[in-house]
Amino acid sequence: METITLGQNGPAVTPLCIGTWAWGDKLFWNYGDGYGPEQLQAAFTAALEAGVNFFDTAEVYGMGKSEEFLGQFMKQTPQKVQIATKFGPLPWRCTAKSVSDALTDSLKRLQLERIELYQVHWPFAFFLSQETLMNTLADEVKRGRIGAVGISNYSAAEMRDVHQILAKRGVPLAVNQVRYSLLNRQIESNGIFQTARELGVTILAYSPLAQGLLTGKYTGASKPTGARTIDTKFSQEGIQKVNPVISSLQSIGEKYSRTPAQVALNWLICQGNVIPIAGVKTAEQVKQNVGALGWRLTDDEVRELEQITRPWLN
Repeated sequence: METITLGQNGPAVTPLCIGTWAWGDKLFWNYGDGYGPEQLQAAFTAALEAGVNFFDTAEVYGMGKSEEFLGQFMKQTPQKVQIATKFGPLPWRCTAKSVSDALTDSLKRLQLERIELYQVHWPFAFFLSQETLMNTLADEVKRGRIGAVGISNYSAAEMRDVHQILAKRGVPLAVNQVRYSLLNRQIESNGIFQTARELGVTILAYSPLAQGLLTGKYTGASKPTGARTIDTKFSQEGIQKVNPVISSLQSIGEKYSRTPAQVALNWLICQGNVIPIAGVKTAEQVKQNVGALGWRLTDDEVRELEQITRPWLN
């Protein structure tokens, strides 16, 4: 399988990342209702069998359960697995030691000595300055406990600032993980996409299927579960707005015997230096998502989808 280098000289990873937010999360994803450890183990195995070994997690996902599951599953396979996890700059974390301690805790849950990609989950760090935070992460790179440094949800200006801090230490900024899909294209209009390209930073796209909207399975009669039930995007009116996009995805997908979701993920990959993070709970969802790999939309098809989703640029 082809690989993409994270940033300028980070690890080489698969062009699709498996998202594990739902692994242990009861609040948003109803973990334990219809899926549990067996399904997650099967999803993990299915990803490796398909050649996708790049997984994204965070210490806050399932209050550490997501990292723990990955740690357990990795122990059961000889295959190489690449992990990206995230540090949460919580109010009481205000020293360099608190950053290193959080990394230590993630490493313990993951049962690893080194994490390929360690990201800062959000830009507001309360009493912890970005200088202290980024310099501590640079120290951990030198120490060998982090392969590459990333950020998440940072604006274009914030990305420039931390890129500069890290550059002084000789450490490249590898990624900015942001919300990006055909139904959420703000990074193209707010400078994030262009700045990332200029700085050599890879975009990790979370919610690449707009939390399921782009699968085409939600209609007025079919509703999602959990917190999404109160999201206006899943209302009758919201679904009607999305229907033309789904129709276009279906039409294009028929040419390749692909689903709307697979076309939507492929569109992101076609943007270049963008890796979609496809969240999964089951092996079947993994198999569906990896169907986005191994083929490519034409330039005309990319443009068609770009045109029809113009309303979601801002």
